[in-house]
Amino acid sequence: MFSIVLNIVGSLFHLFVAARLYALAPIRSRIPARTWWIGALLLWFVYIAGVHVGDAALDWRWWPAQFAVTWLGITFLMSMCLLAADLLGGFGFWWRAHTQAIRLGGAFAGVLLAAFALFQGMRAPVIVEQEVVMRDLPPALDGTVIAAVSDIHLGAQRRSEWMAARVEQINALTPAAVLLVGDLVEDEPVGEPQLAGVLRGLRAPLGVWAVTGNHEFYGDAETTVSEFAEGGVRWLRDRQVELAPGLVLAGIEDIGAAMRRGGSLTRGLAGTLNAQEDKATILMSHIPATAIVSEASRRGVDLMLSGHTHGGQIWPFSYAVERRFPKYAGAYDVEGMMLYVTRGAGSWGPRMRLWKPGEIIKLTLRAPGGAS
Repeated sequence: MFSIVLNIVGSLFHLFVAARLYALAPIRSRIPARTWWIGALLLWFVYIAGVHVGDAALDWRWWPAQFAVTWLGITFLMSMCLLAADLLGGFGFWWRAHTQAIRLGGAFAGVLLAAFALFQGMRAPVIVEQEVVMRDLPPALDGTVIAAVSDIHLGAQRRSEWMAARVEQINALTPAAVLLVGDLVEDEPVGEPQLAGVLRGLRAPLGVWAVTGNHEFYGDAETTVSEFAEGGVRWLRDRQVELAPGLVLAGIEDIGAAMRRGGSLTRGLAGTLNAQEDKATILMSHIPATAIVSEASRRGVDLMLSGHTHGGQIWPFSYAVERRFPKYAGAYDVEGMMLYVTRGAGSWGPRMRLWKPGEIIKLTLRAPGGAS
C-alpha cells in the first residue's frame, strides 16, 4: 500500500515539475520537446524502480531506492515553489508580461530549498543543551550530564562509520549516561561486525541504555537488540533500573503496534513504573503519545524522553505531525513533568531536513535549588 502511494504521489510531483520547468523559455528554447519528455520518462522509470526495490536494502539496491525517496523530496519542494509561482501569477492569466520571471523565480526557489534540505539532512547533528530541574534529585547528583539521542536509523544510508562520528560527539559531552530513545535501525539489523566495537567506544560511567522504536519491529527486532547488546548497550523493555542512588531510569517497549491495532498504550507503563516517592525518575518512550505523556506525569515521572516525530523533518509536514502528536518537538512542561521530544539524529526516507538539522541532546540534571 505504501509503495502504491509513493507511485502515485511521486509520479504527480514528477509530472508537474517536468511540465512547469519545460514551460520556462530558457529550457524550451534549448531542448527539443521530444528529448525533454523522453528524459523525463526515463527518470520516472528510475524513480518507480527505486520505490519497488525497497528503501532499506543493504546491497546495491540502496542506490535506486535512495534516489527514489530523495527525488520524491526534491520534487515535493519544487512543486510547492512552482505552484506558489503559478498562484502568484494567476496561472498566466494576469501579470502576463512577468509570467516567465515569476515561474523562473519559483523554480530557483525550489532548487535552493531542496539543496538546503539536503544539506541539513546530511550534516552532523547539532548539540542541543537543556537543563532539567527534578523534584527528588539528590543534591549529590546536581549537575549530572545525560546524553540522549533518538532516531539514528542505521541501515543503508548510515552505517558504523557514521555512528562512530556520533560516538565522538557524544563522548565530547562527558555524559554520566547515554540514552538511546528508539529507532536505532531503519528496519533490519545493521549486520556489520564493527558496530559492536563502535558502540563500546561510548564512555558513560552509568551505562548506555536503549528502548525500542517502531522501526526495530519492521525487521528482526531480537537480532537488532542482540547486535546493540554486543556493543554494551543495555535495553529497558518495560523495566526500570536505579542509575544512581536516588535516580531511576525506566524504559517501555515501543507502542507502535498497539497504536496500529487499537490496543492499550499504557499497559507497559503501568507494569514498569513503581511508586518512587523519594527518587527522581526518567522515562524513555519512543513515541510521545498523549496517553503515555499524561500517564507518566500522573505517576510522578520527572523527565520523559521521546523521539519518533523527527520534528516533522521536512516542512510543512511538521503541521501534520503536530496534529498527530501535539507535543512533537522540544521541551514541554506537563503538570510538573518535563517532556523532551527530540528531532532525532538521523532521518527517515530522504536524507533531507527542512528547516532544522538533526540533534543530540545534552541534559543537565538539577536538584531543586541547585546551581543554574
